[in-house]
Amino acid sequence: MANRIDFNCDMGESYGMHKMGYDEDVIKHITSANVACGFHAGDPMWMRHTVRLAEEQGVAIGAHPSYPDLNGFGRRDLSVTPEEAKNDVVYQIGALAAFTESKKLQHVKPHGAMYNKAVNDEPLARAICEAVLEVDSDMIILALAGSRWIDIARDMGLRVAQEIFADRALNPDGTLVSRSQPGSVIHDVEDVLERSIRMVTEGKATAITGEVIEVRADSLCLHGDTPGAVDMARALRQGLTQAGVEITPVGQIV
Repeated sequence: MANRIDFNCDMGESYGMHKMGYDEDVIKHITSANVACGFHAGDPMWMRHTVRLAEEQGVAIGAHPSYPDLNGFGRRDLSVTPEEAKNDVVYQIGALAAFTESKKLQHVKPHGAMYNKAVNDEPLARAICEAVLEVDSDMIILALAGSRWIDIARDMGLRVAQEIFADRALNPDGTLVSRSQPGSVIHDVEDVLERSIRMVTEGKATAITGEVIEVRADSLCLHGDTPGAVDMARALRQGLTQAGVEITPVGQIV
């Protein structure tokens, strides 16, 4: 299957005096950073810090917009109109881009409930895509591999990257198992490495039911706040490289 893959991570999710994740160590192993924009986590200080960290490490930068849900870390499904969603995403993209040296971003990857809902909610998926096109039509949108959202984005003329997850369990339809369910987050480094290499090199994954499903990917995500994330990031970078996979920013793939 893939002989090239982007390795992305959600970052900048600290807020004020509260430190989240292992950004300073994980970023050494990834090629793209999805930076929180203040709606589910992050704030102007942490946004600037994370952008500088990525630029120093030569890591491509993308926005990680969310519903306005600091209390729920963006994981609650809020009832918003497509227009509200679009404007929220435009706002967050613009805020993050302003902190970069180039004033441009490589990609946009929505967070949490917004991401999961857009997989099956066409009006929301379109609203997010419209936001990306309005700000910068050259940006890439990261969306769940194999989802209807991928087709919608392509039909709208967007650059699209299909995303898979190193540390998240899958349902038989390829969607992510809800975090409320046991086993939804995978913590064992060897399990994360083995399933990731298989997804990237063979295009196959084992769903939580035991069923083998097809997957196709341009980018592999590891959550930066998952316990053991630093060891996972290091193992993934080394393991994929040893398996003959080139690790490169998604902007060089799609």
